[in-house]
Amino acid sequence: MKILKKNINDEVTWQYEGVVLSRAENAITLEALFNRDDMPFMDIILKRNDRFVETFYSDRWYNIFEIYDRDDGKFKGFYCNIGKPAIVEDDFVSYVDLALDLWVSVNGIQTVLDEDELEDLNLDDDLKHKVYESLRELQELIKTKSPHG
Repeated sequence: MKILKKNINDEVTWQYEGVVLSRAENAITLEALFNRDDMPFMDIILKRNDRFVETFYSDRWYNIFEIYDRDDGKFKGFYCNIGKPAIVEDDFVSYVDLALDLWVSVNGIQTVLDEDELEDLNLDDDLKHKVYESLRELQELIKTKSPHG
């Protein structure tokens, strides 16, 4: 299945392939392999072919990526995107990325990323409010989320 990341103008900015692991009425979980060269990120190294278990929601303003090391399978952390609810079709998932991200390290420390990029989008007050409301909802959810359940 194709995953399409779009910008605020609904233009595709990144696309890649994933395999469906599960599907529910308002969510889909896929497995995808990191397809960029190894790169340092926060307190980890993202490696080519790290396993990403990505959950997209059609009724929530975020998605959650669980990251597992390609070499030993160990959980590295959660990378979460704030974005408009996903559109899930038979052969693709798409979402509009609203810049703000949340990184949650393996020890549970949460770091909000890209607030400067959010400001550059010049969103109206209602949409900006929705972004921060969704971030707070996600932060509460992630406190209790287990990568294995």
